[in-house]
Amino acid sequence: MNSRILPGVALILAVGIFFIYVNPTWSGSIAATQAAIASDNQALAAATEYTSQQNQLAAARDAIDPSALTRLSTLLPDSVDNVGLILDLNALASASGLSLSSIDVATNAVPSNSGSVGALPAPSASSIGSVDLSLSAVGTYTALKAFLSGIEKSERLLDVQDLVIKGSDTGVYTYQMRVRIYWLR
Repeated sequence: MNSRILPGVALILAVGIFFIYVNPTWSGSIAATQAAIASDNQALAAATEYTSQQNQLAAARDAIDPSALTRLSTLLPDSVDNVGLILDLNALASASGLSLSSIDVATNAVPSNSGSVGALPAPSASSIGSVDLSLSAVGTYTALKAFLSGIEKSERLLDVQDLVIKGSDTGVYTYQMRVRIYWLR
């Protein structure tokens, strides 16, 4: 009879140990640890995917011709670069025979496009900024044509918004123009 009681007591003791210690430990702290490990594995997989995508983009960027990147940064620079732009405009005016008398930042620097016919609405969080410059110049009509042709062929993105010509009997005219420049924010 002892041989039958001892296995029964061992079974009851094993079931008691399971329900009192093993099951709460397994479903409590071990389950939380396994959930944390699964979360960390997902984060690690996302980081690995991000790193591979970053490497692909870096390889694609490195494959771009450096001279093309330089031309692109000249077309749409990272900052306004007022001094460089003024020097470029002054050099262009001198080369075309036009004399710039003043360059000022216009008071309506970023006008709304809502009233313009055929204009696209500006996005609220645009990555492209713009500033209007007011230029005053003196010179002949031929010099003005050469200056505007130079602006048209300029590597820097410029838009002539307004042009006012004040007449003269001498052939030397006074010009007021508003030029919009663009840059990446």
